[in-house]
Amino acid sequence: METLETLGKRIDTTRNLQSIVATMKSLSAVSIHQYEQAAEALEDYSRTIELGLMAALRGGRPAGPDRTPADARTLVVVFGSDHGLCGRFNHEIVRFVGEDLKERGIASDATEHLVAGARAAGLLETAGATIRARYLLPGTVAGLTQTAYAILRTIDERRAEVAVARVLLYHNRRSAEATADPRGEQLWPVDPDWLQDLAGRQWPSRALPAVTLEAATLFAALVRQQLFIGLFRAGAESAASEHATRLSAMQAAERNIDEHLGEMNADYRRKRQESITEELLDVVSGFEAMQSAGN
Repeated sequence: METLETLGKRIDTTRNLQSIVATMKSLSAVSIHQYEQAAEALEDYSRTIELGLMAALRGGRPAGPDRTPADARTLVVVFGSDHGLCGRFNHEIVRFVGEDLKERGIASDATEHLVAGARAAGLLETAGATIRARYLLPGTVAGLTQTAYAILRTIDERRAEVAVARVLLYHNRRSAEATADPRGEQLWPVDPDWLQDLAGRQWPSRALPAVTLEAATLFAALVRQQLFIGLFRAGAESAASEHATRLSAMQAAERNIDEHLGEMNADYRRKRQESITEELLDVVSGFEAMQSAGN
């Protein structure tokens, strides 16, 4: 039977855990806002890149790459998490990646995965995926820039080493329906329909742009910045989704802890009352015994 001392220690431990959960909730709530703001802040920069592409495309689109070889690789960029306590956040994105690649008809032996997040990388490796590169996720918004450029460097290196047919990007995104809504898109080559739409748009002012760089050089530089925007936004949205999922998990944990703590406190009061009652009965019994002995 559990003693009052043991039960008291359990209550203290549970209260400490309750404090940790409350702290994690606060950190996640603040982080969600920061990462969502970072994703929204890209809109102006993205608009600038679009205007640059419109200017570069005014003279016609530069010639595309030669025909892609049949054995060309597909680079799969996946954003997951390094830390746990976020439910099925990593399992869902890994499941979605497998289903989407299958739907696209891309064989697993023709893919190489570039994974940001140790837990997602572990799940993909267990599923038989080839992990070409792993990246630790930054703890702040500012670190996302380095992570995005690190992934870009790896993409450039692999394109220089082997034939690459496409680069696909996968991440979770927070939505009205779910804290982790898996998304996938083709990061490279850039959608030709989108480029055609840009080329056909009217310039937003009467002062027409003047392009001094060679069209192919300017186009390549702008496309690279477009890839950076896609990677940075994916990282920010994934981090916001991770913290939203963790916040939801911590809220559920807090409710369970409150219920458990309430039960333990009630049990502690009951046992303490029983202990006091037993002590009083012992005192009364002793007093009565002393009176009987005196008589």
